[in-house]
Amino acid sequence: MDLSLEHILKILFLLLTANGTPILVKRALGRYWATPLDAGKVFFDSQPILGVGKTWRGLLIGIAVTALVATILGFTWQIGALFGALSLAGDIISSFIKRRIKIQTSGKALGLDQIPEALLPLWVLREPLNLELWSIVTIVIFFIIGELILSKVLFKAGIRDHPY
Repeated sequence: MDLSLEHILKILFLLLTANGTPILVKRALGRYWATPLDAGKVFFDSQPILGVGKTWRGLLIGIAVTALVATILGFTWQIGALFGALSLAGDIISSFIKRRIKIQTSGKALGLDQIPEALLPLWVLREPLNLELWSIVTIVIFFIIGELILSKVLFKAGIRDHPY
């Protein structure tokens, strides 16, 4: 198994790509084509299902860009697309849970904001990505730390609406 630092960094970069692309696209396009995944519907608890921050535009462009970046990093586009879809699905799951516990869109929940979007693609794709349990744990930890740092940098640069 290729568990080199380079391999781990490539996978970490895929995570950052999948989760960062929707933020960059939002900054570039504003609300243009930003149709919410939940169509503005509320759940039986009277809270939004996901909220306005989860859009079809972010999902589709996030998957496409992750597929493209994957090919540049030496993975297949199919692995990249599935990786992006799974990572964004983890983010969607987090948003659903956050709305159930009444945390608003862009509200913070340390761990819940990072672990599902990192763990889901890493676990499901562990075999094609040649990952062992220790490397998955390592990548998740680095992703949490990196996301916290990068969030502050993107906020200061005016790209992100809220720092973490």
